[in-house]
Amino acid sequence: MFDLIPFRKRQEDMFGQMLKSFQDLTDDHWLTPFGGQAFRTDIREEKDRYLVEAELPGIAKEDIHVEVDNGYLTIRAKRDDYTEHKDDDNRVLRRERRSGEFVRRFYVDRVDEERIEAKLEQGVLKLEIPKRPGPDTRKRIDIH
Repeated sequence: MFDLIPFRKRQEDMFGQMLKSFQDLTDDHWLTPFGGQAFRTDIREEKDRYLVEAELPGIAKEDIHVEVDNGYLTIRAKRDDYTEHKDDDNRVLRRERRSGEFVRRFYVDRVDEERIEAKLEQGVLKLEIPKRPGPDTRKRIDIH
């Protein structure tokens, strides 16, 4: 008939609603360079190499750093946007700043670090990471 909700429970619900609203606002795409997510990455492992494609639209080559250390490939991308709009009298009407840094790490096995090739084409970072020759140390486990 009537929903009887204790006062404390009503306050918790109000707080939950406010928190959800704030999270929805901060998850919006205009606050972060990649829409609130890490950048999309495709990795293919072939017998003799790894092929990596990372989507980094609008990121300058100088703001992308790639390194391999202790078996981990790290891709770091940084974006700093600054826009300013002025009226006819050269008065500032609006200034906007947006910045962000995103990092992705992946484990890569038996990498020949000296022969890694990287290029940036139309917002897509492409890496070709050759493997060192040698036996594959992985063992397949059968599931019964």
